[in-house]
Amino acid sequence: MTQFAASNLTLPTPLGGELVNRVVRLGEDFELGAFEHLPRLELSGRSFADLEMIATGAYSPLTGFLGEQDYLSVIEHLRLADGTPWSIPITLPVHRDEAGQYTGRVLLTHAGQPVGTLQVSEQFTAQKDYEAREVYRTTDPAHPGVAALYAAGDVYLAGAVTLFEVPRGDFPHAHRTPAEVREVIEARGWHSTVAFQTRNPIHRAHEYLQKVALELVDGLLLHPLVGQTKGDDVPAATRMQAYEVLLDKYYPAQRTLLSVYPAAMRYAGPREAVLHALSRRNYGATHFIVGRDHAGVGSYYGTYDAQEIFGAYTPQELGIQILKFEHTFYCQTCGQLVSPRTCPHDSSHHLILSGTKVREKLRAGENLPPEFSRREVAEVLRAAYQQQS
Repeated sequence: MTQFAASNLTLPTPLGGELVNRVVRLGEDFELGAFEHLPRLELSGRSFADLEMIATGAYSPLTGFLGEQDYLSVIEHLRLADGTPWSIPITLPVHRDEAGQYTGRVLLTHAGQPVGTLQVSEQFTAQKDYEAREVYRTTDPAHPGVAALYAAGDVYLAGAVTLFEVPRGDFPHAHRTPAEVREVIEARGWHSTVAFQTRNPIHRAHEYLQKVALELVDGLLLHPLVGQTKGDDVPAATRMQAYEVLLDKYYPAQRTLLSVYPAAMRYAGPREAVLHALSRRNYGATHFIVGRDHAGVGSYYGTYDAQEIFGAYTPQELGIQILKFEHTFYCQTCGQLVSPRTCPHDSSHHLILSGTKVREKLRAGENLPPEFSRREVAEVLRAAYQQQS
C-alpha cells in the first residue's frame, strides 16, 4: 500500500489512513510469463470494475475481495470486522463446481485478457438470502441488484489483488484514479470539493443542487458512474456527451472537474449511498451530495432512506460531509427551481416529468421544457434516442 503524501492543502485522509495502490506494471514490475502457469479466472464486468476500484484505492482500505468475517460484519453491522465503516460486501463469486481449482495465486482475466492477480486466502459460501435482505432490503429477483446476486456463483473467493493496468476504457481523457483526482484538486488549490454521483443525464434540478453546493465549496467533482448499469439506463457515452456540453456552456471551468467513476451500479439504495460517499472521500472530496432516492430503483426504498442511513456513523468516521437535499423541481408560480423547503405551492404548480415521459418525448423528437432540461442536453439525448428508434 502507498500512503498519500499530503501537501499544503488539507485533503481528507483516505479511509483507513492510506490510499491503497495495488497496481503493478507488466514489463516493469513483472513479466506476464511469470503468471502463465497460474489457474485463470474470468471476471464479470462487475468484478472487473471492483478489481479496479480496489487496486486504485477507490475502495480503500480494501486490498482485496472480502473474507467471510468482513463479509458478515458488513452485512450485519455496516462495518468491516475492525469497525471501519463499510456498507456493501465487495466479493468475488465463482460457481461451486469450479471453486476447487482456485488456490494460491490466480490469474484474473477479462474478455480473455490478463488483467491482474488474486492471492486466494479463503473460500466461503455466500449467504445470498441474508445478503439480499440486508443489503438490498428485498429478495425480489426483479430488483437488478438481487438478480445479479442470485445469478452469480455460490462460493466467494477472498484475498489480496493486483491490477496490471488501469483500464482507461472509452473515456481516457476523463478516467482518473483517486490519486490523479487528488492531484487535480491540489493543482487547482481547492480547499473543499463537493462530489456529485450520477448515472443519469443532468437535468435542471441536478444543476440547481450542484450550483447551490458550489456556493459553499471551492470545486465540483462531477463523477458519473460509467460501469455496468441496467439495460434501460442512458448509455455512458451519451451521458458523457451531455455532461460535456452542459459544463462547457453553464459552469465555470476552473471550478468543475468531470471525471468518470468506473464502479458498477448495484442499485442498493441507502447502502450504496454510503459506499458512494466513502469512495468519494478516497478521491479527495470533502462533501458529497445525497438527494432523493439515491442509487434507488423501483419502489424498494423510502424517498429519503439514503440520507437517514448516514446516522449509523459519526461525522468523524465518515470523514466527508453529507449535503442532504430534498426533491427539487420547477414551480411555475414561483418562476424558479425550488424544493418543498422553499415553495408554498402544491403539485399542480410544479413541472415534474417522469423518466418514462421524458423518454417518450425524446423518441418522438419533441422538445423538453427548458425549465426541465438545458436545450443542449436535450439535443444530445434526442439524437441518441432517435438513433435507437
